[in-house]
Amino acid sequence: MDDAQPSGPTEIARINARLDRTNELLQRMLAEVAKTPSTHAIFVDAGYVYAAAGLLVTGTEDRRSFDLDAEGIIEAFIDKARTIFADSRLLRVYWYDGARRRTHTTEQQSIAELPDVKVRLGNLNANNQQKGVDSLIRTDLESLARHRAISDAALVGGDEDLVSAVEAAQGYGARVHLWGIEAGEGRNQAEPLLWEVDSQRTFELDFCQPYVTRRPVTTYENEGTPRPSRESVRFIGAQIAATWLGERGRDSLADLLPGHPYLPGSVDQELLVEAERLLQRSLRGHADLRRALRDGFWQHLQAQY
Repeated sequence: MDDAQPSGPTEIARINARLDRTNELLQRMLAEVAKTPSTHAIFVDAGYVYAAAGLLVTGTEDRRSFDLDAEGIIEAFIDKARTIFADSRLLRVYWYDGARRRTHTTEQQSIAELPDVKVRLGNLNANNQQKGVDSLIRTDLESLARHRAISDAALVGGDEDLVSAVEAAQGYGARVHLWGIEAGEGRNQAEPLLWEVDSQRTFELDFCQPYVTRRPVTTYENEGTPRPSRESVRFIGAQIAATWLGERGRDSLADLLPGHPYLPGSVDQELLVEAERLLQRSLRGHADLRRALRDGFWQHLQAQY
């Protein structure tokens, strides 16, 4: 008789009992898995949100021209996710932004203190452009997907560089859902990113409007105010340059010097706004004074190199 065959009714009964026990354990395991909720996280490229929401509501991407209620819009994202992922629990919201030397601003500190929110900071270069944010998103998204910490990721952004982050997360079985903000014209999200994700959703003006407020325009009364001299304006330019270097460091200086005598638009605008604040006088329409302002700014920077 083959040793692999049951030797009799007793042996068959024993085998059936073991099978029943195995099936019972499997059923318990499946029941526990069924009771375990899936988990989602929200990944927000703050630079994209500021630019897209600001442009949609106020007509400008310049952060200095409007205020964004970050706490309010984060809560709105959480509520939307709660509706979409009804049987899932929130892991947390990741808020990616840029800062000089990766040092939190007062606003970023307040966001970091919100419950269920983690702030990740990339750097800002001399042109106020974010650096390193996309790589932070990829690292978090890939790590959470690899460790099965999330089943779904809501990604609020639009940069084509995020495609690799989406592919990495999907490779570990996570589903990635792209959320965007309505563009007045065309698109504000890269097509390769739209092609790669599992689903898309666009938030329109009505969604964004409660969280974006245009700042009042500061005007300066010129009547009765003596016109500043070119030398005083040049001194103001040097003073702003000294503050600028103290805040951003010499590394940012290297980004500007190759462009001399021209300043990037964002830096030039920042210089003008700060000079008008210090002088309490508008320099709009005074090309000679604005040239003096830039000369003073450049003179100080070049003296430090």
